[in-house]
Amino acid sequence: MSPPAPPDPTNQMDPKEQLDAHVRDIVGWHFSPGTGTPFWIDWAAEAGVDACARVQSFEDLALLPRFDGEWLRTLPHARFIPKAFEGKPFTIFETGGTTGMPKQRIGWEDYKIDYAAFSETLDDDAFPRGGAWLMIGPTGPRRLRLAIEYLANLRGSSCYFVDLDPRWVKRVIREGHGDQARGYMTHVLDQAVEILKHREVTALFTTPKLLEALGERVSIPGRGIQGVFCGGTEMSPQMLRFLCEEVLEGAATLVPVYGNTLMGLAVCDRDYPAHGYSITYRAPQPRAVIRVVDPDDTDRLVDYDEWGRVELTTLTKELLLPRFLERDEAIRRRPIDAMPWDGAGEVRPFRANEETIVEGVY
Repeated sequence: MSPPAPPDPTNQMDPKEQLDAHVRDIVGWHFSPGTGTPFWIDWAAEAGVDACARVQSFEDLALLPRFDGEWLRTLPHARFIPKAFEGKPFTIFETGGTTGMPKQRIGWEDYKIDYAAFSETLDDDAFPRGGAWLMIGPTGPRRLRLAIEYLANLRGSSCYFVDLDPRWVKRVIREGHGDQARGYMTHVLDQAVEILKHREVTALFTTPKLLEALGERVSIPGRGIQGVFCGGTEMSPQMLRFLCEEVLEGAATLVPVYGNTLMGLAVCDRDYPAHGYSITYRAPQPRAVIRVVDPDDTDRLVDYDEWGRVELTTLTKELLLPRFLERDEAIRRRPIDAMPWDGAGEVRPFRANEETIVEGVY
């Protein structure tokens, strides 16, 4: 028998101390010649910054440049391969790319770590181990496909898939071909309905719009589905209550999630009535940190209960991504006892009240 692992000293720290210790560890990894990432090592040399010495806390990450998503579109993948991962085949995940070149993130094990942690938050009654799953969503180059299947497998389940191409849907909507978008959604739902007719499925992953549309075709709990993950940019309190009470008939558990290729998964408090069906997501610190900042002064946090732009910092050995400005906005929410760090409430596309946002099937 192997000896027990030594106690993790970070478990004895408060969340701020734990985050700062994690920042030092990850910065040390990415800026050290033996393990580090060419992009960050070269930046430090050009800027004359000893990041390992100067970055001692989360706030010190302001010494690093704010991560620009264009780098993931234009720079060679080799620039983002840590020395410690050299020679290991990587997966390539895409995000964005409605028009032009998508942002591409390379990775190895992060998605498994993220989704294994998320699995621990799930109720076995709603997501029974061993039951079959169905994903209605983008597969192809998206991280989501591998992640959902890994999550299902981790819980002793297998997963059926109905693919969709959100880039195509957004394009035809933008070009004024709403009939094509509706036809495509019908095509996707036809496939899902056929699977539900002929296979026993206990858990479902899809987007809010597709979940609502599927509920118009079949009784979702009536088909044996006990739990639903719903991932999409925007889910207002009205939409969440409608999905829980009408679409799922109060008989299946709905678990909204907020995540993407760069972050992993942020979870929310699932006592929806207690919060007026207003969702607050909290990042999986210390691996990722979400802040809500002033869109006109992005170095400043907005006050609690105010709207601002979502800023993401990812801190893993595979990716150091400081202070990346997401295409989303949210309400800054106060820490809670279970997760004593800021939350992002009622996430929606950035400037949704000021501009026409094309979200397609999301």
